[in-house]
Amino acid sequence: MERDRRGNAEAFPRAPSQQEWEAMSVEEREQVVDSLPGEVTWDEMAMPEGDRHLRAKVSALDVLEAHFSRHRRHKVYLGAELPVYYPGERRFAPDLLAVRDVERHERDKWVVSAEGKGLDWVMEVHVGGDRKKDAEYNVRRYARLGIPEYFIYDRKKERLVAYRLPASGPRKYAPIPLERGRYHSEQLGLDLQVEEGRLRFWAGRTPLLESDERIARLKKEARLLRQRAAEEAQRAAEESRRVAEESRRRETAEQQLAKLRTELKRLRTRSS
Repeated sequence: MERDRRGNAEAFPRAPSQQEWEAMSVEEREQVVDSLPGEVTWDEMAMPEGDRHLRAKVSALDVLEAHFSRHRRHKVYLGAELPVYYPGERRFAPDLLAVRDVERHERDKWVVSAEGKGLDWVMEVHVGGDRKKDAEYNVRRYARLGIPEYFIYDRKKERLVAYRLPASGPRKYAPIPLERGRYHSEQLGLDLQVEEGRLRFWAGRTPLLESDERIARLKKEARLLRQRAAEEAQRAAEESRRVAEESRRRETAEQQLAKLRTELKRLRTRSS
């Protein structure tokens, strides 16, 4: 039996078991969902781990949201530190989570029975504190709950560990093999690796950029466009000057030709 830091058993709200849920009316289910808190207590939360933990989590969420927003045919809900309620289980709030084929509206919590499905992908970011929680306890717990994939990003060691449930057999994670330096997530359809201090996501051969990288790329593209526009304007100005010079020369030549014709006419008149 799980207890809080004060030793109190059953101290935290839980969703009803699936059997209890199925026995409820629609109104009763709505009341249960409304009553489940959209936050967790200090007793349940891990101790704050500073900027490296926060930035890694926020950056990963930013990259994934940008990617799946561009690919709207893939309906993937993404959340961070969202309270999750499995039937009859103690709630938890993973650093990052993803659920496929569901609507992407804002949520305060994820109630598995109400949503009709559990999580598909979870990532925990570890910097300090209790390493055993992420690397051992959560490995057993998330596998038992049937979460298909679990990734651990050890920000302090700049290392990634990845697990996947087998297609059949007991609910026990197997390590995802490393392929060309990356781990493939079947649930996200992306590859992951730690690259130069960043958690990098890849869509095939294309790296998914973080906000600062996307901004830097856009600024570079804007500079190139301005440079190209300036070069085009310079070429246009040079062409305009060339056309004007040719027009001036043609006009001068025509004037000289007219003078020659006049002089020739005068000479012919005199000789006759």
